[in-house]
Amino acid sequence: MTSLTIHTIESSPAESKPVLEQSVKTNGMLPNLHGVLASAPSTLKAYQSLHQLFMDSSFNAEELTVVWQGINVEHGCTYCVPAHTAIAHSMKVDPAITEALRNQTALPTAKLQALLDMTLIIVRHRGHVTPEELAAFYAAGYGEQQVLEIILGLSQKVISNYTNHIANTPLDAPFQPFGWEKS
Repeated sequence: MTSLTIHTIESSPAESKPVLEQSVKTNGMLPNLHGVLASAPSTLKAYQSLHQLFMDSSFNAEELTVVWQGINVEHGCTYCVPAHTAIAHSMKVDPAITEALRNQTALPTAKLQALLDMTLIIVRHRGHVTPEELAAFYAAGYGEQQVLEIILGLSQKVISNYTNHIANTPLDAPFQPFGWEKS
C-alpha cells in the first residue's frame, strides 16, 4: 500500500502538469515515482533537472548505471533498482554489469569497480573520503570532475530512493520483470 498520493496528470497540482506531460512523452507512460513527486512541484522539477544534468555529465552509459545502481542497491530501493535495470537495457549497457550491480558482485573492469567503490565510499561515509581513497580513484582514470558528478548522481538518487521508501511506490508494469529485493 502506498503512503503518499500517486498523481495522474489530471489530479496533479497545476505546476506539475507540464512536467508530468513531458514525462509521458519521454517514457511512454507516467512512472509512479513521477506521480508521487508531483505533490511537490519543486521536488519533481528538481528531480527531473538533476536527472538531465547527470545524463549530461562526463559519464558514459555504463558509468551512469554504475553510479545509479550502486546507490539504488546500497539504499535498498526496490523501485529504482528494477527501473534502472530497464533503463540500462534501453541504454544498451552490458547485462553483466547490471547483474553484478544488482547482486553486489565484482564488476567486469577495474575502472568500473573503482567508480562503484568511490560511489559507495561517498554514500556510506557521507562524503568523508580519505586522500588514499581519492588517489586510488584518480589512479583508475577518473578525476575531480567525476567525484563531483558522483555527488550530482547521489543528489538525484536521494530524492527518488527516499521518496520511494516513504511512499512505498508500486513498481510500474514495464519494470516488473526486473523486480529486486536487497539480500
